[in-house]
Formats: sequence, C-alpha cells, structure tokens
Amino acid sequence: MLNSLRKFFEIVLEYFVIILMVVLTATVVVAVIYRLLGASLSWYDEVAAILLAWITYYGSALAALRRRHIGFDTVLLAIPMPIRMWAVMLAELITAGFFVLLAWAGFVVMSILGGMSLTSLTWVPITFTQSVIPIGAILFLICQALSLPEYWRKTAAGVSLEHAEIEEEVEAEMKKAGNN
Repeated sequence: MLNSLRKFFEIVLEYFVIILMVVLTATVVVAVIYRLLGASLSWYDEVAAILLAWITYYGSALAALRRRHIGFDTVLLAIPMPIRMWAVMLAELITAGFFVLLAWAGFVVMSILGGMSLTSLTWVPITFTQSVIPIGAILFLICQALSLPEYWRKTAAGVSLEHAEIEEEVEAEMKKAGNN
C-alpha cells in the first residue's frame, strides 16, 4: 500500500512538474517572439516568476520523494551505529519542523494577501499564486514521510543513496561504451 501511494505521488508530481516546465518554456518562447516583433507581453515577467517558483516548490517535493534533495550520505554513513540512526531521526525531525513552519507561514501569507490580485493579470488572485507555499510544504512532508522507510533501511544498512545513483550511471555509460 505504501509503495503504491508513493508511486502515485511520484507519477502525479512528475507529470505536474513537467507540465509546469513546458508551460514556462512556451511562455518564454512566446515572450521572446513578441519582443522580436517589437511588442512585449505585460504579464510575462510576473507569470514566469510564478511558474519558476511553482517548479521549485513542487520539484522539491518530488526530490524529497526520491530522496534526491541535499544530503550528506558520506558524512552520515561515517557515523557509527546506533548514533547514525539518531542523527537520521534528528535530521528528519528538524526538516519536518521547518516544513510545518513553512506551511503555517504560507497560510498566514495567504490570509494577509487575501483579496489582492496580480498586477498584470488582475483576474488572478494572489492567494492562488501563493498557495504554492503551504501546498508545497505539505507535499514535501508527505513525500518525506513516504520515502522515510526505505531511506531508514538503507541508511541502517550503510547503503549510500548518492553513491548508488552514481554507480548506476557509470554502469549504464560503460554498457553504452561497450556496445559501440
């Protein structure tokens, strides 16, 4: 059940981030074409900045799910057991605490900005664009929790997530080089 829920979040976040990147790319291309033609879009800068922020927040949730965010596996795995697992628990609690605080602050920001709209697109409420803060923080917490059991097992076993990924890439490149 946990693996299927994790896979569901991975697929949804992956596609959502890809869609956001395509929309941002299309927005930039259209804005460049307009500028080349001597015109400019009044909403471009504001919308591009919002899309970039959304990609960052939702992409960080996806990175948390895959445990590909900032980490220090080499340092962590050098710590002897059982202190290593206490360090993992402390790091997870600090990270979760930060994102709980971020979600709360995001809701506060949304309540303060209620009733306001974007400068260039007055029909878009700022609460919609800023909803990424609490939603992204909550998604990060969910993704961190979904990926924790596997991360816990691998860390306890002394397996580095960073090194495993690098080794897979090297092996894939070696196979490509051998086939040519």
